[in-house]
Amino acid sequence: MGMSEHFFKPIEMAHEIVRSRVRVGDTVIDATLGGGADLVFLSGCVGGDGKVIGFDVQVEAVERSRARLGHRDRVELHAVGHERMAEFVESEVAAVMFNLGYLPGGDKSVITQTETTLAALEVATSLLRPNGVATVVCYPGHADGDSEAAAVLDWVADLPQEKFAVLRYGFVNQRNAPPFLIAVERCA
Repeated sequence: MGMSEHFFKPIEMAHEIVRSRVRVGDTVIDATLGGGADLVFLSGCVGGDGKVIGFDVQVEAVERSRARLGHRDRVELHAVGHERMAEFVESEVAAVMFNLGYLPGGDKSVITQTETTLAALEVATSLLRPNGVATVVCYPGHADGDSEAAAVLDWVADLPQEKFAVLRYGFVNQRNAPPFLIAVERCA
């Protein structure tokens, strides 16, 4: 067993951070549905009175997510880019989760794009309630993932510290450009 098995993986840490901020009845966003794992997690966090809104440009990802979640009230899934999330959200949100890259088991040539990811982050941070959090798991180890991850790091580094706290979490001595987490908290 390697040492890394004793630490949270970036996505596990994202779940821990979100779990600490979200309450039953909150509204949350899955900005990159993918296979639906974050959607299921978020749905469990907000309970039957909460609302989960999910986005993915791939219809396949929306369908997979819907199938994985099953029928649940107060869940909205949209086959549109995450940069358009403000069109579908009517209130402040407790959390927004991003899991960048490509759909696992899908077409690896269809990946999140730096331009739309940065636009989505701008929208996401504007939707956060005080003490709300946006998590972004970056995957620099795939084609164009390194440039997207670098752009996300540059973007969050410029957020004003009076309004946002930004955390970076990930392994620094692993080969093959391991994924890492960025968490952005809106200050009260």
